[in-house]
Amino acid sequence: MKKIAFSGTLDPITNGHLWVIGEARALADEVMVFISENPFKKPMFSASQRKIIVEEALAERGWSNVSVVLVRGDYTARAAKRHGIDYMIRGIRNTSDFDYENLLQQANVDVVEGAKTLFVMPPRDLGSVSSTFVRGLQGPVGWHWSMQKFVPKAAYNAWVLVWLRKEWEELWSYGSLDGAGVAHADNWFTALTNKQCYAAPQRAYHNLDHLVHGLSELAVWASNTDADAESIRALKAAFWFHDAIYNAPKAATSNEEASAQLWLSSGQTVSNREHVANLIRCTEHALPRSEMQPLADVMLGADLAILGQSEAIYNSYRASVRQEYSWVEESVYRCARRHVLQHFIAAAQSGNLFQNPYFKELYEEKALQNLQNELND
Repeated sequence: MKKIAFSGTLDPITNGHLWVIGEARALADEVMVFISENPFKKPMFSASQRKIIVEEALAERGWSNVSVVLVRGDYTARAAKRHGIDYMIRGIRNTSDFDYENLLQQANVDVVEGAKTLFVMPPRDLGSVSSTFVRGLQGPVGWHWSMQKFVPKAAYNAWVLVWLRKEWEELWSYGSLDGAGVAHADNWFTALTNKQCYAAPQRAYHNLDHLVHGLSELAVWASNTDADAESIRALKAAFWFHDAIYNAPKAATSNEEASAQLWLSSGQTVSNREHVANLIRCTEHALPRSEMQPLADVMLGADLAILGQSEAIYNSYRASVRQEYSWVEESVYRCARRHVLQHFIAAAQSGNLFQNPYFKELYEEKALQNLQNELND
């Protein structure tokens, strides 16, 4: 068989979609992916964005014999026929899928004179994976870790940037800004999320994932407390900037102080800009508690919440930290890491790792267990 096509909205493309495309590659010399643009749907990503995401996902796998085509204003089966394709391929997950797809393929052949359809059944671990399923994961703390299991890296990265963009626009109340204010805020969003900052390739942990996790923690904390809007805004602004700089020369200044200064230079406005700067400074965990400003315990709780996650998430975190310091010789790294672990374990054993009651109840016990397990490895 020379050509097979796969079609869908792909908003976003999932590992289930990629499995079907992989099956098509096993059957044909050439595979085409048709992305439909339906004016009656309101996808998260535009058709052109989806095309880029799919192409990047295919490139990750080295699938050079798969091309991507946008279909506008036509049935994909008919468009496929015009491209010289006789067969479409679709994944069938259950009997409901089969009933729907069978009707659709009959319409494709009998009504629009399009390509016929081949059906394949995905393995059990991909049987429930769909774009709708993936979109439904967003919300609770840790949603981004769950999503990574079901979508390719390109789709995950694009989704995270859309999520962060929404958080950023809500933080700075874009609806109340004039054109110059929006442009200024947009410039800072780009600066914080580009490859010189949180998206830097050498950042294995202090990256966009860490930003998503911390902001999610703060959002859930806020929904479970009586915190006022301005305090929530200050905390979120501080978290956005707190790891913005992560390679400041230690002899000159700390990363935290450099990030605080970057915040002060940003021109973004809250009621107390210096208060936000101090929240950033407090994430230098060596500082005595007495020097921390109001809400610092909440800020530190969100920053350290990774320590109290499940064993699998914690182990991924510790591997990421090691990767971030891959240039450090192993014995030197282990010595420095042991010192950090002992510091946190001592705080947890005395009940002082998480000072905020909300974070203490959620994470202190599990954090102590995770830290001791790493120290004993």
